[in-house]
Amino acid sequence: MMELSVVVPAYREGARIHDNLLRLLSELDQLGSDYEVVVVSDGNRDQTVSEAQRVDSSRLRVVEYPRNMGKGYALTTGVRHSTGALVTFIDADMELHPREIKQFINTLQDHQLDIVIGSKRHPDSRVHYPVFRRVQSLAYQLLIRLLFNVGVRDTQTGLKLFRRQVLEAVLPRLAVKQFAFDLELLVVAQHLGYTRIGEAPIDLSYRFSSTINPGAVYRILWDTAAIFYRLHVTRYYDQPHPWPQPEPAVKAAAAHPQTGSIRRS
Repeated sequence: MMELSVVVPAYREGARIHDNLLRLLSELDQLGSDYEVVVVSDGNRDQTVSEAQRVDSSRLRVVEYPRNMGKGYALTTGVRHSTGALVTFIDADMELHPREIKQFINTLQDHQLDIVIGSKRHPDSRVHYPVFRRVQSLAYQLLIRLLFNVGVRDTQTGLKLFRRQVLEAVLPRLAVKQFAFDLELLVVAQHLGYTRIGEAPIDLSYRFSSTINPGAVYRILWDTAAIFYRLHVTRYYDQPHPWPQPEPAVKAAAAHPQTGSIRRS
């Protein structure tokens, strides 16, 4: 089995995704691991797919489908097209530096964790983003503490690492496809017994193009309430669910990964 799969959801990245993927591959090459990168184009109609396919690497494949379905759907699709024993998520804009992936792997292995998530509130994190966005994030995390006992200070950071069996158990049960996907994933993972969750520092610098408008805030709060309802009222997550059928016309360019082993320091 592949050691590491890196799933990269991409929406309206355009020409910049080419250099971002080269940067990601450069960092991953330093792991010395058997890895693959699965880029998922979430219904893009710009240059995202062509620019991603222009990256000359046998370790990279591009999956695309015609309609924009949301980041959660893109991540789930990427996992279904991956094979790694470990799976990490990282956003295509690379606002979170890909060099952190190595430390995430070390943290997971050293502490025998199921999940490692990046946290803006880790004391060693370096975070540069607007004060208003900080206030929004803090208010949402306080709400999450009131509703759920996930045991982490930050659920929304885009860089996360999982053991594959966690995702295979959790993802088919998830109902949220967009903004509250990260929260639902962690809530359900813990509910199913995957409680060994660790936080790791990140290096975050916003190239600010926020999608957090009033409509998005409403959807986040609605989806958060729905997660609470499914968890405590309907017990939806207690039942097994089949993998959802993928969007029609999903295309994947085959990858031909090379081999190696993870070197740790």
